[in-house]
Amino acid sequence: MEQVTDHLLAAARKVIAVHINYPSRAAQRGRTPEQPSYFLKPSSSLALSGSTVERPAGCELLGYEGEIALIIGKPARRVGVEDAWSHVEWVTASNDLGVYDLRYADKGSNLRSKGGDGFTPVGPGLIAADAVDPAGLRIRTWHNGDLVQDDTTGDLLFPFARLVADLSQLLTLEEGDIILTGTPAGASVAKPGDVVEVEVSAVEVSTESTTAGRAASGPSTGRLVTRVEEGTTAFADFGARPRTDDIQREEAYGSREAAGLAAVEAAAVGHVLTPELKAKLESVCTATLSSQLRKRGLNNVSIDGLSSTRPDKRIVGLARTLRYVPNREDLFKTHGGGFNAQKKAIDSVNEGEILVMEARGEKGTGTIGDILALRAQVRGAAAIITDGGVRDFSAVAAMDMPTYYSNPHPAVLGRRHIPWDTDITIACGGTTVQPGDIIVADADGILVIPPTLAEELADDSIAQEREEVFIADMVQQGHSVDGLYPLNTEWRAKYEEWEAGTK
Repeated sequence: MEQVTDHLLAAARKVIAVHINYPSRAAQRGRTPEQPSYFLKPSSSLALSGSTVERPAGCELLGYEGEIALIIGKPARRVGVEDAWSHVEWVTASNDLGVYDLRYADKGSNLRSKGGDGFTPVGPGLIAADAVDPAGLRIRTWHNGDLVQDDTTGDLLFPFARLVADLSQLLTLEEGDIILTGTPAGASVAKPGDVVEVEVSAVEVSTESTTAGRAASGPSTGRLVTRVEEGTTAFADFGARPRTDDIQREEAYGSREAAGLAAVEAAAVGHVLTPELKAKLESVCTATLSSQLRKRGLNNVSIDGLSSTRPDKRIVGLARTLRYVPNREDLFKTHGGGFNAQKKAIDSVNEGEILVMEARGEKGTGTIGDILALRAQVRGAAAIITDGGVRDFSAVAAMDMPTYYSNPHPAVLGRRHIPWDTDITIACGGTTVQPGDIIVADADGILVIPPTLAEELADDSIAQEREEVFIADMVQQGHSVDGLYPLNTEWRAKYEEWEAGTK
């Protein structure tokens, strides 16, 4: 079998990578793209098996992603899907390495985070493309000897021929160009001293014995070996410096648990909004809660003027907040792109929480669309509330998670908004919302409940609704509401007698 050589790497003029292509990775990321999307890696990032890759000085999160690499054998320009595979000469293993610490500075290009020297090792062996079925390949990755990725190409979102044909619509794929075809779930972080190995092999479907229903049957690339070492040269102060947070750690490792992070927000929910308190609040209407808040002098605690995609649902959860400020073009350039405040808020919302957005009641653009709403739903958000517009309305409205909104609108953020900050005190729908406030919403409206009042408010609301059951029963029997609603002394005595008899 032929091997990847320095000569072959030197022939690669372009390295093109696909963002998401495996269903397992799409599920992990919480988004399934309708069409493939790509980014470029410099050819100087290519390296051979057995090479050492440097985790840059000051960086914490060197992510690895085992992938199948396609090497173009003859130029492809505007080729059809049926002919595209004939333009691929070789298949090999690759490792799409990158530092999450520099993601914030890339605005989606991945140049800093994934373009470093040695960040695209490929090899060691080459498999002839015409000798294998592109839908019958297996990708496996080992981290310090432990198998961490194992998937096949049988159910890719975008089969390899489609990738080649799609790319060739706009650019010429030249001989030697390399296409990285996406990674399955299981990608994680490597540290100095670690060894990452990737192997691609051909498989055949088997009806016997094997648990996964497949067995290795054809050629293999052998294991692509990459060793990680610590960089010693610090970044200069004239460029972006490494920066990370728990959101990036979760992304790099695949989950908060894998990253060794405590579920801080979830713990807060459990402390403030216990299952017992949540059940109480779910059992009463917002109209009842509103009257109890009013008795306590709280009149400005409703988020007004919004519609719901799921008015049949009653929602209770802790508020997380996101603030948009009016668009200013120079500030949008620095705050609007990349992993901005909007995406950070979506990617950090946790099970049972409600993301509340301050959009100043501005109706002339969207503040959330289908992909980010889906990400929030996958993360377990109870609802999204925005006093601005919603894009991709039909898709958002079809989700099980409710979204409360001012109006549908097709325009993107940059028309009117800059995503500015998260988990701060905001204004939404005419009231103030703080992170950790309890939000209760149903068909009657949306209430913001101070956590310190929630327990007594719930108990008094339950008692009030119990009285109203009795009152409704009496009205049904023909009694006048005079003295009955609200209960006077005589009727209260009758209510207490009724209450004792129904326990």
